[in-house]
Amino acid sequence: MIKKGLGKGLGSLLGGADIEEISAPKKPEKKSDGDIQNIKTSLIEPNKNQPRNVFDDEKIESLASSIKEHGVISPIIVTPIENGMYRIVAGERRWRAAKKAKIKEIPAIVKKYSNEQVAEIALIENLQRENLNPIEEAVGYNLLTEEFNLTQEDISKRVGKSRSAVANSLRLLSLEPDVQKMITDGSLTSGHARAVLSVDGGEMRLALAKKIAEGGLNVRQAEALAKELMKKKAAPKKKVKTAADIETENLANSLSAAIGTKVNITRGAKKGKIEIEYYGNDDLERILNILGLQ
Repeated sequence: MIKKGLGKGLGSLLGGADIEEISAPKKPEKKSDGDIQNIKTSLIEPNKNQPRNVFDDEKIESLASSIKEHGVISPIIVTPIENGMYRIVAGERRWRAAKKAKIKEIPAIVKKYSNEQVAEIALIENLQRENLNPIEEAVGYNLLTEEFNLTQEDISKRVGKSRSAVANSLRLLSLEPDVQKMITDGSLTSGHARAVLSVDGGEMRLALAKKIAEGGLNVRQAEALAKELMKKKAAPKKKVKTAADIETENLANSLSAAIGTKVNITRGAKKGKIEIEYYGNDDLERILNILGLQ
């Protein structure tokens, strides 16, 4: 049963049809837009913009076994394309299972949709069924943004999520590919990903992601580790003194002791500089006397 309250839902997009509650009639009397038809599985192709790209083989096999015994109870949704073919709008998993079960025809709701509607319905259907991993969800939002120029506000209204949730989801696509793979395979959650996003990119993010996954850290621990890494990076690095630096410092200290004021020596490749501090004219005369210049 589809969960209610997610955006405007599939009901309004599909003209009121609930895809989980429709049983296919044996012989539809007419074939108009929105009717259920029995269509050859060979005339149906998947949606290339389907946000879900990971299909569990075991679950497909189990569904195929059920279809062999009971048939396809709920019709898929397709839209007609060229050459008498149809493109799946919703129900690719059922179509895959039907093909595996060697079912020649499958019940389908046939309705004309624009490319934007197809992408939107596919995304909403998967969100309602909780079939998408966080990266697939982000890819779905990005498709609506890039291909159909929808704003994050538009998307949030259509899928029933806050604008910040959509924005945070899209940020996942800025993660390094290896980190995205860890989210896809379930090694990291969306909460972990937000912690990883809080540090600078590249090697630091990947290293943090691996520590989180290998250590089995929860989100709070991951956030604490991210803060610690950033603090270490922000701390100024102490310069390692060379033998020449130590020699120059010792010489400056010797001069300082001899004339009774602070002396600083700066050495360059071909030239250097000696700075002698004085405090008033009397102090300047005292230093010049010590140096034999007065």
